[in-house]
Amino acid sequence: MSRAKGNEAEERACDYLFQAAYNIVDRNVYSRFGEIDIIAEKEGVLHFVEVKSGEDYELAIQNITPAKLSKIIKTAQVYMKKNGFDGDFTFDALIVTPKVVEMVENITL
Repeated sequence: MSRAKGNEAEERACDYLFQAAYNIVDRNVYSRFGEIDIIAEKEGVLHFVEVKSGEDYELAIQNITPAKLSKIIKTAQVYMKKNGFDGDFTFDALIVTPKVVEMVENITL
């Protein structure tokens, strides 16, 4: 996927979160382990959000592999330690297709 398409998907994801009353805390957070696309907060819970886009839901969701999830978790741990955060958190995905943006909560379960 091109960077332009990825940026467009992330913008749509942020719009979705904003409409759903999330506060965007940070974007494109990097560690030596990987990247987190969006960190958002809602009702005191920190949401580490992976944005995946594709022509349809199945193609997009299949891109969240166990290895990718491991990188997201490690990066989130670095972020929380660095920022002194020890509250509630979750790992979510936003699937962005040409027609819809859909939230998948707790992708680590």
